Amino acid sequence: MLTTTMTEIEQITDTAGKVLAVIARAEYTPEATSFVTPDSFTQQLGFIVYPAGGQVDPHSHLPLERHLSGTSEAIMVRSGRAILSIYDDDRLCVYKSTMVQGDVVVLVAGGHGFKMLEDTVLMEIKQGPYSPLPEKERFYIQEQ
Repeated sequence: MLTTTMTEIEQITDTAGKVLAVIARAEYTPEATSFVTPDSFTQQLGFIVYPAGGQVDPHSHLPLERHLSGTSEAIMVRSGRAILSIYDDDRLCVYKSTMVQGDVVVLVAGGHGFKMLEDTVLMEIKQGPYSPLPEKERFYIQEQ
């Protein structure tokens, strides 16, 4: 298991240093706007900080063509608790941790799974709807 920890931010990597996931714990509250995912991710996780009375000016986003390979997901524990397992490309478990309400993980490479410790609601944000083409490969790991 290779993990870089910045208190409430964890970057999970494989043995070659490839980033598999980034976790932002519920208690992470930055003092200034900050993004916790590398610029190389196709999906970004950031915390935008405003003072009282601040605002986001009304705006829309211009059409911008992007080319993506694969699907990344951001999953937040809305309620409950679950064990998150992160697997490298060889399907070896490189990380396990309990996720609690408010924790968010951005999953970008390798594999992952969740085991619920109690009734749990996960909120998932991903790039577009599921495709009619196969886009998941399930694998089963025997626990030691």
